[in-house]
Amino acid sequence: MKTATKRKSNFEATAWKWMRYSGFLLIPLVWIHVLIQDVIVGVHAIDIDYVALRWASIGWQTYDILLLAFAFAHGMNGLRQVAMDFVHTERGRKATNIGIFILWLVVSLIGAIAIIAGARPELA
Repeated sequence: MKTATKRKSNFEATAWKWMRYSGFLLIPLVWIHVLIQDVIVGVHAIDIDYVALRWASIGWQTYDILLLAFAFAHGMNGLRQVAMDFVHTERGRKATNIGIFILWLVVSLIGAIAIIAGARPELA
């Protein structure tokens, strides 16, 4: 009779999957952003008023926050992979992973706050 064994969570497998998921989600987010901002609107027409008008919509705020969070997470995961080539102790790897996650979280939150406050000058 087989007994059920509990599998330990594999952080590296999860990070590998996240890299693929974030890359997959970035493809439409980035190309839609480029199409709208660079092709349809044109960089010459983007000013503070355009950005404030765009960020007045909760949909565009959500879109830009997701774009920021996924792009930065994808980049931070790549940085983490490179750092693992140079950090060889288990304690160092854990500290590096936690540090990079905290950096991602802080920068993403600051970006989200800036996007939300950008549409509401009274909050800035």
